[in-house]
Amino acid sequence: MSKIILTGDRPTGRLHVGHYVGSLRRRVELQNSGEFDKIFIMIADAQALTDNADNPEKIRQNVIEVALDYLSVGLDPAKSNLFIQSQISELTELTFFYMNLVTVSRLQRNPTVKAEIQMRNFEASIPVGFFTYPISQASDITAFKATTVPVGEDQLPMLEQTKEIVRKFNSVYGETLVEPEILLPDNEACLRLPGTDGKAKMSKSLGNCIYLSDTEEDVRTKVMSMYTDPDHIKITDPGKLEGNTVFTYLDAFSKPEHFAEFLPDYNNLDELKEHYQRGGLGDVKVKKFLNNVLQDELAPIRARRAEFEKDIPEVYNILKKGSDVAREAAAETLAEVKRAMKINYFEDSALIEEQSRKYSK
Repeated sequence: MSKIILTGDRPTGRLHVGHYVGSLRRRVELQNSGEFDKIFIMIADAQALTDNADNPEKIRQNVIEVALDYLSVGLDPAKSNLFIQSQISELTELTFFYMNLVTVSRLQRNPTVKAEIQMRNFEASIPVGFFTYPISQASDITAFKATTVPVGEDQLPMLEQTKEIVRKFNSVYGETLVEPEILLPDNEACLRLPGTDGKAKMSKSLGNCIYLSDTEEDVRTKVMSMYTDPDHIKITDPGKLEGNTVFTYLDAFSKPEHFAEFLPDYNNLDELKEHYQRGGLGDVKVKKFLNNVLQDELAPIRARRAEFEKDIPEVYNILKKGSDVAREAAAETLAEVKRAMKINYFEDSALIEEQSRKYSK
């Protein structure tokens, strides 16, 4: 069986460092590993419209932002198919067929859906498209016969729902769809990078994000204002690591070579943590180190983005080519699904012959 990746992002804003450590960096590694036969990376604009239907221009503008972020982190259109979800009509058709395999009560029990509904205050009036987006996600994954879906831990319930749909479809109509496996980040700090204010999640509305496209000065300002240990008032005070955003970011980003270059007083992060915990190490020094680490990581990303920004028509051309490849793959799966469901009437010569004999008697 071919090894195929499907993953993507909703274009509701520029991508930030949480996206980067949670999925983007891993995607580039997987893309360059040579282990996968096909890689599909989707800009999920149709899914984003399920809770932004009254503001399509927001989604339209952010499609190019996400595409630029993809290209700037090193996703290569020669190795990965970058495509726009709404341009693949087969996905909508598959979603419609899968809806018959899922109950309303099952969707209501999906923890991710419940959390998202509460966060958006949709309890009283849930858009149907938003409510059923786990089914749409199953369509996205199965359309490309994805064997591997690299996502964050919060998407586990969605992947489980996809697996249920695959099993139900195959049990009713015969072995047709491929059951995917989730691939989580291997660095625990990358599972859910907090906002700069210490909140559990980065959010554009909370203003606690460091964006991949932020300037060097923007990054420095945000790092120096980061939440640390509120009880670490004096340098001599012992500091706590738990809930300390600066150290969470260092867990996600710092490498041994960063210490040799930017903070030679310490050999590694463990030594830095130990000093902070016993007291005698100020937050400013640690923040300055984190700023150097992030600048080192983000500088090449900013440079690549600047180059792609010079030729926006070519970026759209990359998305069109990727969408053409994605459409072809999805159409093949849709044809197989229709054959399994016995609704491929005009291709089924045996059916036509059978009905012909029946009515010619």
